[in-house]
Order: sequence, then structure tokens, then C-alpha cells
Amino acid sequence: MGNGFQFIDIILFAMIAAFLILRLRGVLGRRDGHEGGYHDPVKADPREERTDDSVVQLPSHNPDVYEQPEPVAADSGLTEEALADEVLMEGIAGLRAADPGFNVEDFLVGARVAFEMILGAYASGDRGTLENLLGPEVYDNFRSAIDDREAAGHEMEETLVGIRAADIVEAYMDGPHAHVTVKYLSEQVHVLRDSEGHVIEGNPNQVADVVDFWTFARDTGLSDPNWHLVVTRSLD
Repeated sequence: MGNGFQFIDIILFAMIAAFLILRLRGVLGRRDGHEGGYHDPVKADPREERTDDSVVQLPSHNPDVYEQPEPVAADSGLTEEALADEVLMEGIAGLRAADPGFNVEDFLVGARVAFEMILGAYASGDRGTLENLLGPEVYDNFRSAIDDREAAGHEMEETLVGIRAADIVEAYMDGPHAHVTVKYLSEQVHVLRDSEGHVIEGNPNQVADVVDFWTFARDTGLSDPNWHLVVTRSLD
């Protein structure tokens, strides 16, 4: 009887063990080699898109996607015009240091007179006046133009109706040589006639607005206070 009960206990325990194994397999599932890779619950799945608002998206390192920040322009606090004025003031200060007697108002008065005298002398072919007022290179150019004009029998009529404005736009020192550039706004009547008096250039009935930039220079190391025209250019 004892052996019979022991055999029944063994069968009963075996049935209970088999039942538990089946339940565990139902809960854990099977691994047959086709489940896919192991998923680490701590490591995010790269195939899943994170939509959590707490996640900060980093900018892409792709140069085609990443937007570079706008460069911050250096702001000097001065406009272009103000900067030009500042440079001009520094140039005039340097010129005054080399020539304490320099005065802007007096210079501009003389520059207006020189403008009228030079235009008149060039039109009339007055080489003596031009030689006294012009630097060597400019004088050679003016004299050559006068020679060609006279050789062709042409006559120039240059009437300065008026100077609307004359302002210093540049001043600087080049060694002992002071340079000052003046911008002239003037009204002129220009006419060039041939040997028979026919107009071949200009219009005697038309007043033209002309913008000229003339640069005057002098050697501050010399006692000669006179300025000479060394560069001329016009906008037209």
C-alpha cells in the first residue's frame, strides 16, 4: 500500500510540473531564431520616431540642412558720410600740423578764383597764367591741347556762368607735400568753333551743369605759399 501511494504521488507531482512548464511557455513564448535582435529597454530603438516634447532635437551636421547663423555685422555707429567726414577732418588736422597757417575758408576763396582763372586761361591759350597755376604734368597736358587746337585753327569759348558750390572732399599729407581736393559744381557754356566760325563742339545757347574734382598741392617745407593744380577730373 505504501508503495502504491508513493507511485501515485510521483505521477501527481509530474503532472503538476508539466502543467507549470506549459503555463510558463505560454507566458514567456518561444525563441526559435526568428524573433529579431535583442531589444535593450534602456537603449532607444533608432527605427522609432521620438515625439516626446522633452526631447531636444539637435541640428543636423549636413551642410545642406544645417543653417548657419547670420553673421553679425560690425557696427561702428557712424554712417558712411560721417566716416568720410571724420577722415577729412583728420586729413585737415594733419595738414594744419604741417602748415599752421592753413585756413579752410581762405583756401576755398582762392580755389574759386583759381578755377575761374584756369578755365579762362585755357580757353584763351594764356600759357603764362597756366604755368603759374598748374603743376608741371598738368601744365604739359594743357599746353599740348592748346597747341593742337591752335594748329587746327579752332577757337574755344568757355564761359563760366557761376560756381554753385566748392567744397573740400579730401585732404592729406604726402611727406612735406599737402594735397587738397575740391569738388566744384558749376554752370558753364562750352563752345568750340572751326576756322570758319562754325560750331563743332558744344552749344552757345546751352548752360551745362559740370562737376569737377581738382586737387591742389604745395610743399609745406618751402616758404612759397602758392598752391598748384596737380590733378583734374570730371564726371562727364
